[in-house]
Order: sequence, then C-alpha cells, then structure tokens
Amino acid sequence: MAKLLRIALISPIAGRTGPDSGSSIEQIVSLLTEELMRRGHKVTLFATGDSQASAPLHAVYARGYKDDPMLWNNYEFHEVVHVAAAFERAQEFDIIHSHAYHYALPFTRLVPTPIVHTYHINPNSDILRSYTQYPEAQVVAVSRYHRSKFKSLANVPVIYNGIDTAAFPFHPQQGDYLVFLGHLNAQKGAVEAIKVAQKVGMRLIMAGQGQGEYFETEVVPLINKQIEYIGPVGVEKRNELLAGAAALLFPINYSEAFGMVLIEAMACGTPVLASDRCAVSEIVEFGVTGYYATDVDSLAACIPDVLALDRTRVRQAVVARFDYQRMVDEYEALYYKLLEARQ
Repeated sequence: MAKLLRIALISPIAGRTGPDSGSSIEQIVSLLTEELMRRGHKVTLFATGDSQASAPLHAVYARGYKDDPMLWNNYEFHEVVHVAAAFERAQEFDIIHSHAYHYALPFTRLVPTPIVHTYHINPNSDILRSYTQYPEAQVVAVSRYHRSKFKSLANVPVIYNGIDTAAFPFHPQQGDYLVFLGHLNAQKGAVEAIKVAQKVGMRLIMAGQGQGEYFETEVVPLINKQIEYIGPVGVEKRNELLAGAAALLFPINYSEAFGMVLIEAMACGTPVLASDRCAVSEIVEFGVTGYYATDVDSLAACIPDVLALDRTRVRQAVVARFDYQRMVDEYEALYYKLLEARQ
C-alpha cells in the first residue's frame, strides 16, 4: 500500500472554499480536499475562515477580499501573506499544492517540501518569465490549450479539472430554452449568445453578474420577453437552469484556460454550443456532447444538430472524462512521482 501523505492545499482567498462556493477554483480545491481525506491522507486546507471542509483549516483571514472591502485595495499582498502561512509550516507536509495563482512561486526554493503549482488561468509574459526562472517548480496545466502557454517550461503535465458529476441533476428531456451562464460581458460573449437565440427564435435565459458600460449599453437594450436576464444565481438555481435547458450557449470571445460551465452543463445531460477557441475542442466532443463553430451565423446553424443529441450520452461522456475522481487520481499520482524523484 502506498504511503499516506501529509498534504497542504492552498486555495485563493477571493472568497470562501467549499462545495457551494461561487468560484470554480475554490470548488475544485474543495473536491480535492474532501477526496484526499477520504483516501486517508492528512490534509490541511489553507483558505478563508468561512470555508467549509472536513480537513483542518488554517485561516489567516476570516473572509475573502470579495467580502471584505478592507482587503480589496491590497489583495495581492494579502494573497502572499495567506500563501506564506503554508510555507511557514512546510516541515509538517510531504507536499504543498498551491492553487493560488502565482503567489507561491517565490517560496519554491525556501523549503525542501515539493510544491505543485496548478495555474488556473493563462499566464502573461511577465508571469511566464518568472516561472522560467524556477525550472524546479512543478507547474500543472488544466488543458492542452493551457499547456501551450507554458512552452518555455519543460515539464508541465495536463490534469483536466473535474466536478462531482453525481451532484448535478440529469434531465433526459430537453427544455424549451437556451441558457447562458457567466459574467455578462464582452469576453464571455453575452451579445453573441443573444444574437444566436434571436436567429433561431428560441427563448434565452441569462444568469450571471451584469454590470458596467458594456452590460448597460449592449445587453440591457436587448432584454425582452425572449431574452430573460435573472442575475447571479446560487448552486441550486444554477443546476436547475442547466438541467432544464435545451442547450448551453458558450460563445466565448477570449482565451480561457478551461471552461467549467461546459462540463457542468454536460453533467446535466445538456449539450453545448460554443465558440471554437481555447480549450473548447478538448472539452466538447463534436457531435457527441455538443458542437462548436467560429461565428454567430455558424453557431445558429448548428442548433438543430445540438438539440438532436442524445442527452444520456452527453451525461455518460462527461462522467467518464471529467468526474473529480479522475482528477484526484492524477494529482495523487503526481504527488507520489515528485516524492519518488526527491528520494
């Protein structure tokens, strides 16, 4: 039997970590924490004090900077202070696994404990240059597309994000509306989603944070009986919306490292219609779990094919590829590989 490990998991402190957190990174850390604990490992979670976990919690801050205005102005400094707490206890751990962006990188050579850095966003040139100065840092990418952003680094394995697929309700029958879930901004393609719905004459429900000039001037004038905006939603309402939809629209306009809402929709049996960019073609199996295309007209033309997909097969595909158990298996194997290399 493999040795049970002492593991420090570092979550970002924008908000709390837990199964019903509003942030995908914090949800991933929560799943990883709970499953590693179930497997017998000794896990310590470094997160905000209002986080939920079975593991012992080390909290420098009671709440995250999204909830505490006093932290917001210097949030980067507070992330560093938060991360430093784990490294101050490095001798207690066999592995330190940071999900807190690049804030753990400067500590890499200060402790003998192996460190895993899962970098959940695309690095800019400055951050990438910093990572190249630490070739011993074990970076993990969350998609092959994401991995392509780390070309200057030699050893960057890809471990796809996972979700608790059993926690998402499966609807074998499609609903009568399309759904858009995410920030209603230009990057996420809010207006493009509306245009697709208008072209095919289907109702569109839009859920997520809507604010700023783009939202007020570009989105709000298009809201009517066909295009419904319901604002931000919690986990229960999110699941209800995704499961009841005919399809998820994901006409993204920028390069995202992964795209959690894609697999969340598919876990409900709901197929996806997405822009063909970033990691979409890795996540969406063309003609099986959804379709992707390059522009609004092409996306609209795909709607009949998307609606004809077998929702049971959509659900089965995402369970096989993106359930969190597979994600934890791969991280656990990486931990042992790093420890073996050190020995």
